[in-house]
Amino acid sequence: MPSFKPVIALARGLEILRVVNEEGVATVRGIHRETGLDKATIVRMLETLEHEGYVMRDPHQPVYVPTGRTLQLSQGFDRHLWIGAVAEPILGAFRPRIGWPSDVGICDGDAMVVVRTTRGRQGPLSFNRKTGFRAPVLVTSLGRAYLAFCPADERTAIIARLAAQPGSQPDSWAELARQPRKLAALLDEVRQRGFAVMDPAYGDAEYGGMVWAFGVPVRAGDTVFAAINIMMLKTAVSLDDARENLLAPLQETADRLAAALSLKASGV
Repeated sequence: MPSFKPVIALARGLEILRVVNEEGVATVRGIHRETGLDKATIVRMLETLEHEGYVMRDPHQPVYVPTGRTLQLSQGFDRHLWIGAVAEPILGAFRPRIGWPSDVGICDGDAMVVVRTTRGRQGPLSFNRKTGFRAPVLVTSLGRAYLAFCPADERTAIIARLAAQPGSQPDSWAELARQPRKLAALLDEVRQRGFAVMDPAYGDAEYGGMVWAFGVPVRAGDTVFAAINIMMLKTAVSLDDARENLLAPLQETADRLAAALSLKASGV
């Protein structure tokens, strides 16, 4: 647990910067819709971020865009780059084989960061999900697959961090971290089945109940590099269908990716 109360103004400023960075071109109304923050607060934060050089206001219309200075915030984190580069050709070959989109995500403390995706391309499920999207750990197939198979000490640290999040924090989906018995049973089931399934409540909130996903870890021995999923329409693919027709190809692709990442990590 932290030894001090969070600096609310800083947290709000970072949240606004995240939204501007994700949107590329953001308005006060759009940021309000995404964050729920008061519009006056949003304007003050945007003006502060503009003063510090992280966002810029368009002189001809009321929109804000991120500046190149935001790149400095990611200079110390490059794991997503090399994992994403290794995953790109493997995912590219996998999508035509199964006909459904996939994501590869890595764990970043309290979320799964999508480093490569085939969403937004051709096919029956082409909604967009940009790389860099932070998917909740406890309710997504990516997060559950990673959490079930990662080392025990890492799992404990992730759950503790999520449990410490305020219950009202938007989009945290962390309540399960405060139910240790229920979470342990869920992760045991994932390990027994060999795959994880998206939480139905998250699917309802994020995709209107039309989409579901299952995922597996990308691991070599005791090393868990990432997780990979398949996204499907509920009306087209049932759990039994996916288990029979898609699980083996997904696991084969995860093994292929794990082998390639092992070689990359060893410098071969």
